[in-house]
Amino acid sequence: MTEVEPGGTATPERVGDRLRTAREAQGLSLAEVGSRTRVPLRHLEAIEAMELGQLPSPTYAVGFARAYARAVGVNDAEVARDVRAELTHVPRAPEYEPYETADPARVPSRGVAIIGLGLAIAVIVLAGLYYATDLFRQNGATPTVAGGPATPFAPVVAAPAPSPTPVTGPVRLAAATGEVWMRVYDAANTTLYLGTLKPGDSFEVPATANAPKINVGRPDELRITVGDTVIPPLGDGRRPIKDVPVDAASLLARAGQGTGPSPSASPTVGAPLAPIPPVETRERRPAARTAAPRPRPTRALSEVQRANLESAANPPPPATTPDGQ
Repeated sequence: MTEVEPGGTATPERVGDRLRTAREAQGLSLAEVGSRTRVPLRHLEAIEAMELGQLPSPTYAVGFARAYARAVGVNDAEVARDVRAELTHVPRAPEYEPYETADPARVPSRGVAIIGLGLAIAVIVLAGLYYATDLFRQNGATPTVAGGPATPFAPVVAAPAPSPTPVTGPVRLAAATGEVWMRVYDAANTTLYLGTLKPGDSFEVPATANAPKINVGRPDELRITVGDTVIPPLGDGRRPIKDVPVDAASLLARAGQGTGPSPSASPTVGAPLAPIPPVETRERRPAARTAAPRPRPTRALSEVQRANLESAANPPPPATTPDGQ
């Protein structure tokens, strides 16, 4: 059925016919309309044939029809209204399949359910045994097995910690804040350095030196490093030290980073010295007292001396014989 306008021109009743008539009046092909609207060709053909059920959804049907109408110069609002009206008479399949919980096809089979339940029970039993074993180990008890002797668990032995890698590097001797006199020599008593280091001066012990040692006057003013490791002072500075090894292994052992003191290392200077054994001394007996000479009486000595002097001054006359000789 068609409507006759006052001009006597019959207007197609369906939306698809109106859009096709407008397209043909402009000399456009359906492919050209598709390139303008970016609507797939099959959907444009469905709109012209009014097979709206082939479109993805009512929303797409309305949108594609409006784009087609704008491309050929037809009122898109009227086209959208007419397409919605036509869609009410188009039967459409449901867009989703309702899920029925009682559908046997969606319920797992009895065998799968039994296997899953068995796996769950096995996991629970294994977890219980694992935690029970840890509990027995912590309490120091040995679990017993029913019907058999007790089986002790093997002790868990911790892996030994890796020994620290010793730090190596050149041995550098430097004066800290004051002048330091020192002598560095090797096992053959060959002098490697002899002199006074001023603040800022340093001496690097040759890496090829055989068992180098040091004599230093102020060990507290001497700064020693092995690579990047700072070695504690060799002494407190109250007295000079001598014959102290200054090779890298001995110094790192002193700093506590080596595996132990080298065989040639001497006792640490500044540590408490071992008590010196007492020197055996002979018991000194008191010397025998000698009798002091008794003083003679002054008067007696004077008389004797006087007599001696008088005798020497006045000798007696010589004696005479009877015959006068």
